Amino acid sequence: MSVSTLPDGLTTPSLLQTLALVAQPIGFLEQCAQRYGDTFTTRVLGWQSPPVVFFGDPGAIAQIFTAPAGQFELGKVTHVFRPLTGDRSLIMLDGERHQRQRQLLMPPLHGDRMRTYGQLICDLTRQVIADWTLAKPFSIRESTSEISLQIILRVVFGMTPGPRYYQLKHLLNALLEAVTSPLYSSQFFFPMLQRDLGRWSPWGAFLKQQYQIDKLIYAEIRQRRAQFDPDRADVLTLLLSAQDEAGQSMSDEELRDQLMTLLLLGHETTASALSWAFYWVHEKPSVLAKLQQELESLGNAPDPDRLAQLPYLTAVCKESLRIYPIALISQPRKVKEPVQIGDYTFDPGAILIPCIYLAHRRSQTYPAPEQFQPDRFLQQKFSPYEFLPFGGGSRSCIGAAFSLYEMKLVLATVLSCYTLTATTQGTVKPERRGITFVPSSNFRLTAITRRTNTSAVNSSV
Repeated sequence: MSVSTLPDGLTTPSLLQTLALVAQPIGFLEQCAQRYGDTFTTRVLGWQSPPVVFFGDPGAIAQIFTAPAGQFELGKVTHVFRPLTGDRSLIMLDGERHQRQRQLLMPPLHGDRMRTYGQLICDLTRQVIADWTLAKPFSIRESTSEISLQIILRVVFGMTPGPRYYQLKHLLNALLEAVTSPLYSSQFFFPMLQRDLGRWSPWGAFLKQQYQIDKLIYAEIRQRRAQFDPDRADVLTLLLSAQDEAGQSMSDEELRDQLMTLLLLGHETTASALSWAFYWVHEKPSVLAKLQQELESLGNAPDPDRLAQLPYLTAVCKESLRIYPIALISQPRKVKEPVQIGDYTFDPGAILIPCIYLAHRRSQTYPAPEQFQPDRFLQQKFSPYEFLPFGGGSRSCIGAAFSLYEMKLVLATVLSCYTLTATTQGTVKPERRGITFVPSSNFRLTAITRRTNTSAVNSSV
């Protein structure tokens, strides 16, 4: 077996590679894959970038995901999120600290606990879409973004509408919208820009905004501690009562950082994935017809759990996540001690990146990968190294199950309430929005008829 220090890759100056990746991430990855294959080396982390190696081959991805924990450092690679999520965020931690937080966070976002949120997700969706105007084109992304934010505030934060709820919703909306701007978000990548020169400076404005948000979140945590109600089912309540193996519970600071992590990594991502699902089902009339038939088989007001178990609905959501995954890459791994992946060995300091986008576009795994074919998920079960929309290994997205559950319920609820048609002009292309990609702004939907009474929202909302 031949062993090479690094796979073949780009030899252009690292700054040019960095700018190319930032400007056109999808095009950059596709061009490199066409030239070098499944595995290639880049230097895309600025002037003195270490080698950054992308992997699209399932075998290599499996080796990375299952490698012993001590071979990689992960928290240090996510430093750009630190100002937003804080030092105690799950994505910033390594080793035992990461494992502790993951064990505390896992139960509320999986299994029976997760299913208790189903009716509320459906009700909130109906509430947001109740005032859609018939025969008027609109942006589905704006609606899915609003639905996703309300779900996080109600299901994760456990807040009910009131002064603090509306203040926090307004502030978070402004922050999340700002973060999607390349100019605004660039300050998180370059520490030299992180200088507080007063509220009129970009960093000063961010710090003020963050202070206002933190003030409301800490007030909510303190109130919920003082008036603890064990019968509540929201994520914050469950985290307040959770204890690790040593009997220790989370501090206020840990709770704040985990709530912000769930918000920042679970809001725009799910909203974007839903936008693509709506695009594809209205791009493919046969898919929409088959999906509508499946939804109608459950009758009026079906139980959310029965909805979430529908096979074709699940296949549609998975195929949407395959073609345009929530993130292009899984969490980067920084080599801590020499490691061999496939035919290559990597020295400490190298960055290894399982590339979700490339893995999902392999013709060997997915014939005709550019085509939207939900049936492929009915005909075959893909390994977690072939289909990995939420990453994998010990660093897979903590909210993966919840995100897919939410996605299915929102899509099903909207399609059960309205007959929609696409009113697109020109070709729809992926357009960057923060860390995700959404259908370009020329994709619009129009509500033709109401299928049910969308204003009949459950009293739990």
